[in-house]
Amino acid sequence: MKLSTQVSYGDDPRTTVRSVVEMEKAGLDVVWVAEAYSFDAVSTMGYLAARTDRLEIGSGILPIYSRTPTLTAMTAASLDALSGGRFLLGLGASGPQVIEGFHGVPYDKPVARTREVVEICRKVWAREKVEHHGLYEIPLPEEQGTGLGKPLKLINHPVRADIPVWIAALGERNVAMTAEIAHGWLPHVIIPEKVRDVFGGSIDKGLAKRDPALGPLQMTGGGFLAVDDDMIEHARNGARAMFALYIGGMGARGKNFYNTVFARQGFTEAAQTVQDLYLAGRKDEAAAALPDEFIDGMTLTGSPGAIKERIASLAEAGVTHLHVTPVSKDPVGLLGQVREWLG
Repeated sequence: MKLSTQVSYGDDPRTTVRSVVEMEKAGLDVVWVAEAYSFDAVSTMGYLAARTDRLEIGSGILPIYSRTPTLTAMTAASLDALSGGRFLLGLGASGPQVIEGFHGVPYDKPVARTREVVEICRKVWAREKVEHHGLYEIPLPEEQGTGLGKPLKLINHPVRADIPVWIAALGERNVAMTAEIAHGWLPHVIIPEKVRDVFGGSIDKGLAKRDPALGPLQMTGGGFLAVDDDMIEHARNGARAMFALYIGGMGARGKNFYNTVFARQGFTEAAQTVQDLYLAGRKDEAAAALPDEFIDGMTLTGSPGAIKERIASLAEAGVTHLHVTPVSKDPVGLLGQVREWLG
C-alpha cells in the first residue's frame, strides 16, 4: 500500500513545497495538489517536480471545465516530463457553484464530458492527430469558426503515452465510468465497511467493461490521522469541520453530491440535519450533528494498534493508497511512522 497526502490549496505554495520535500524523505509516496478557486495547482506541481526526486505528483483535482481537453493533455505531458514520469492526472467535475460561479462556464453532462476528456488526452499523448466529434468538436467545425482549423498532433514526444488517469467520482454513473476507464479512483473519503454496499454495484459494472491493459483499479482511502493523546480530538474536530463543509455546504439543496453519498451510507436523517444547519449559518452545530459512527469510520485516530486495524480494513475494501492528513506536532515524523507500519 502506498502512502499519500493532499496539500491545502489555501496555503503558501513555497511553504507547502518545503513541507512536502521533508515528507518525501520520511517515505511519502504520492502528493495530491488540489485546485479550487485558489492558486492554480499546475504551478505548484511544476515546482514540486523540481524539488522532489521520487515522489509521485498528482492533481487532486483539475476540473474538467476550466481547461480545454487538449490543454489538459498538454499540461499533463509537460508535468510528466518535468517530473521524469512521476505525474498522475487527477480529474473531476467539481460542482456548479465553482464552475459557473467562478469560471463562468455551464456545468453540464459531467460524466460524458469526463469520458471525452480522457479519450482526447490519450490521443494527444499517443501523438495522434486529434480528431474528436462529440460534446467537444476538434477541430472546430467550419461553420463555427474561420474554417481554417485542421487536425494537429502534439509536437513533443511525451515521456509516457499512458499517463495514469485518476478520477474523482461519487455518483453511481461516474463511479462506474471511473472503474471502466481510469487507472485510479479518488472517492474523497470512504468508510471501508460500507464500500461494497454504497459503491459495489457501480464498481462491478465498470470493471466488467474495463480494458485489462489498465491493470487493477487503484483507489485512495484513509482520513485525518492522529496518534498522540493531545492531538486526537484536534483531528476529530478537524474532520467534523471539513465534513460539515462538504456535506452541508458544498453545493445547493439537491445538488450536493457529498450529502447524497453521506445519506447512502446510512445517515439519511443526519444528512438533512447537517445541511439545514450549515446552510442556516450554524456551522459549529452542523459539525456537532455528524454522528460519532461516521467520524470513527472516516478518521485514523487512537493507538497504533487501532490505526493498524483500520488500515487493514481499508486494504480489504480495495484501498491501494492510504491517504492521510497527519495531525501532530511532528507531522513528518508521524508519516514516517505510518510508512514503517505499511512496510
